[in-house]
Amino acid sequence: MELGLIGLGKMGGNMRERIRRAGHTVIGYDRNPDVSDVDSLQELVTKLQGPRVVWVMVPAGAATQATVDELADLLSPGDVVVDGGNSRWTDDIKHAESLAAKGIGFVDCGVSGGVWGLENGYALMYGGDAEHVAKAQPVFDALKPEGEFGAVHAGAVGAGHFAKMVHNGIEYAMMQAFAEGWELLEAAPEVTDVREVFRSWQEGTVIRSWLLDLAVRALDDDEHLAKLKGWAADSGEGRWTVEAAIDHAVPLPAITASLFARFASRQDDSPQMKMIAALRNQFGGHAVENK
Repeated sequence: MELGLIGLGKMGGNMRERIRRAGHTVIGYDRNPDVSDVDSLQELVTKLQGPRVVWVMVPAGAATQATVDELADLLSPGDVVVDGGNSRWTDDIKHAESLAAKGIGFVDCGVSGGVWGLENGYALMYGGDAEHVAKAQPVFDALKPEGEFGAVHAGAVGAGHFAKMVHNGIEYAMMQAFAEGWELLEAAPEVTDVREVFRSWQEGTVIRSWLLDLAVRALDDDEHLAKLKGWAADSGEGRWTVEAAIDHAVPLPAITASLFARFASRQDDSPQMKMIAALRNQFGGHAVENK
C-alpha cells in the first residue's frame, strides 16, 4: 500500500525504512529537506492515490494540531489520518471530531520501540473505528514485531494513546526501581561489583527484562555512571497518567512517586530538604549544613 508519513526524526525516519522493507510505498515529509521526499504537505497528498492513509509523527500539542488542521483542508472524504506521536488522548477525540466533519477518518496510535524499533519492530496500541483501522492495518503489520504479539486495537478513538500513556507510567516506575536499587548497591561497601550484580539478574530472576538489559549496557559503557548528571526529564505522559488516575480515583503510588523523583532530580539544592533540615534542627537539635 501507499502511506504518507509526516515527521522523519529518530522514530519517523526508522519507521519509514521498516515499512519500505516490508514492500510498501512511503512518501515522507519533514521540515528538514535533507530527509524529506517532498517539499510540502500539499505535494505529499497529491502524490498519494486515494483513499489515502497519512501518518503523523510530530511532537504532541501545537505541532500535531497544526498538522491535523492542514491535512483537514488537503485530504478528501474516505481518507484516514493516523496520529502516531505521543499526543494526549483527549486531543485525539477533538481531532477525530474535526476530521469526521469532513468525512476523514482518524486513528490514534501509541508507538513504543525507540531507536531499536527499526530492527526489533514497534509495539503498537491503536484506537478508532474498525473501518479506519482496517485501512491502516498493512502499516501496523509492517511496523509490529514478528510473532503473535506486539500490536492491539485497544478500543475507540483515544484508547491507543491512553494505553501508551499507561505503558509509559509503568515504565517510569520500573526505571525508578532499578535506579534506587542501583544507588543502594553502590552505597554498600560490602558490594564490590555492582555492575556484575545487575548482570547476574539477567537470567533466572523475576526482574529480568529489557530495561535490565539496557541498564547493564549502560553500566558497561560507564561502570559507575560518573559521566552523567543526575537529571531526568519527563515527556509529559507520566504527568498525564497521574492526572488520569486522579480523574478515575485509581491509586498509583509507585508511578506518582517515580514522576516526583524526576522533578527532584532537577534541583541542585532542594528547597524541600532545606525545610526538613531546619525542622530536624528545631525539634531535635540535629546538625545542619550552611552555605
